[in-house]
Amino acid sequence: QVQLVESGGGLVQAGGSLRLSCAPSGSSFKIEALGWHRQVPGHPRELVGSISYEGATNYEDSVKGRFTISRDNAKNTVYLQMNNVEHGDTAVYYCNARPHLAAFYYTTGGYDYWGQGTQVTVSS
Repeated sequence: QVQLVESGGGLVQAGGSLRLSCAPSGSSFKIEALGWHRQVPGHPRELVGSISYEGATNYEDSVKGRFTISRDNAKNTVYLQMNNVEHGDTAVYYCNARPHLAAFYYTTGGYDYWGQGTQVTVSS
């Protein structure tokens, strides 16, 4: 079983920036498509955005223009750059690896690996 590890979460002031990272832990697994999700207690987990191996991205409307997903394939790491953060961005953020981008939007099957989550808290 592949384990993904998120890092970079923490406390940030509203209007500030934070960068999350996601990489596999202790394996040679190559990240293909990757999605960033977030969850607030009592609410369903939502997909914030996704990136293909080639770098094509999609974003949920509330983060467009503020969040950017990028990747360094040589380092096998995917990033979520969060700029101009808002109180509504407070959540646990999870990264999720799938074989291709369509897997985040359609029932396609294939592997489905998750990280343990990292807390992002936006303060006033």
